[in-house]
Amino acid sequence: MQTIEIKGTVRTDLGKTATKQLRCEGKVPCVVYGGDENIHFYANENDFSKIIFTPNTYIIKLDLNGKVFDCILQDTQYHPVQDNLLHADFLQISEDKAIVVEVPVKLNGLAEGVKAGGKLQLEQRKLKVKALPKDLPDTLNIDITKVGLGGKIQVAQLSYDNVELLNAKNSVVVAVRLTRAARAAQQAKG
Repeated sequence: MQTIEIKGTVRTDLGKTATKQLRCEGKVPCVVYGGDENIHFYANENDFSKIIFTPNTYIIKLDLNGKVFDCILQDTQYHPVQDNLLHADFLQISEDKAIVVEVPVKLNGLAEGVKAGGKLQLEQRKLKVKALPKDLPDTLNIDITKVGLGGKIQVAQLSYDNVELLNAKNSVVVAVRLTRAARAAQQAKG
């Protein structure tokens, strides 16, 4: 899994006035939890564009006053009108403890059903997985070359080394739907 570094500064003032002042200066109040204690800090709003506006999931190296923590972005809050980032929560991770994150799905190949005139539909762009940080993949690769017209791939059909999929086993990840043109061509043959 890819890593990104974010530099932050530990906060001492946690009140409403101090938080409002930080936001006016272009800073985002944040918290890291999951370790020995919760740590409140702030970072520049521009640093978050690398991890928020992307489908990828990253392990984040948080540098807080020289002390580095391995984390994942757990939650974000936005302003309802201006769409500014108001707050971010990070979960501290350790090498021996499994974490739950969403990982993007990547489709490989050209489906047989698409060649026959069907339409490929990606039903789930991300899947929830549980794994140790060292085993987390950047993407979940799915080979779709054998999916025919009306075919689908469900979560139960997928397996990855040292990664547990947490989505419902019968939920559809990718399917090839019949289009009107493909349905007409099938009826003309039959």
